[in-house]
Amino acid sequence: MKFQSVDIGKTASAATIIFRSLRKSIIEGDLSDGEPLRQDEIARAFNTSRIPVREAIAMLEHQGLVKAIRYKGAVVACLSMQEADEIFDFRCLLEPEVIRAAVPKMTPEILSNARGFLEKFAAAQDPMEYGDLNRLFHSTLYGASGMPYHISVIENSMDRIDRHLRAQLVMTDGIERSSQEHLAILQACETGDADQAASLTYAHIHDAKVSLQEKLRSAD
Repeated sequence: MKFQSVDIGKTASAATIIFRSLRKSIIEGDLSDGEPLRQDEIARAFNTSRIPVREAIAMLEHQGLVKAIRYKGAVVACLSMQEADEIFDFRCLLEPEVIRAAVPKMTPEILSNARGFLEKFAAAQDPMEYGDLNRLFHSTLYGASGMPYHISVIENSMDRIDRHLRAQLVMTDGIERSSQEHLAILQACETGDADQAASLTYAHIHDAKVSLQEKLRSAD
């Protein structure tokens, strides 16, 4: 198994550190769909007991990144076409409303930060940067909404599909298309057009859904 290990034998927050490391590895694809999470191996890598490992795996299961299989234990959760559709349909409902609420509250600093992430996304060469910069762009704009619960739900939804979206961006023309869509969303925000920003956000997510569907079908 591939993940970044840390010696945390005497650290009180061992479960949280293990959770964050495993979560990062799942999202970035170092731990693939269906791969078992062997508690003994993880405990040795982090120089700790199995107790915080079990707690970390329970947190991952709560987020939908891991599932328990009888007689096999915890494995990285696979993403089915039906699950992907549901997640994207949910995002299409939620994210346009969040950005609609955010636009009137956006400051020049927020818009400048978002443009910076947009430019870094368009110029990125490392595929692992794409997902992070995409999320930073959106979360910077959404943060002005004052809707932290909605944003946390969006983040959890992104966790479930992030590793697949990264691959889709690399294997298709996703970087160029997403960059253009990001720019249109940002320009709507800069002009204060909340309805246009919401409409463009819906189209952006829906287009990503279609591209991911095509990728998953081709992998079958």
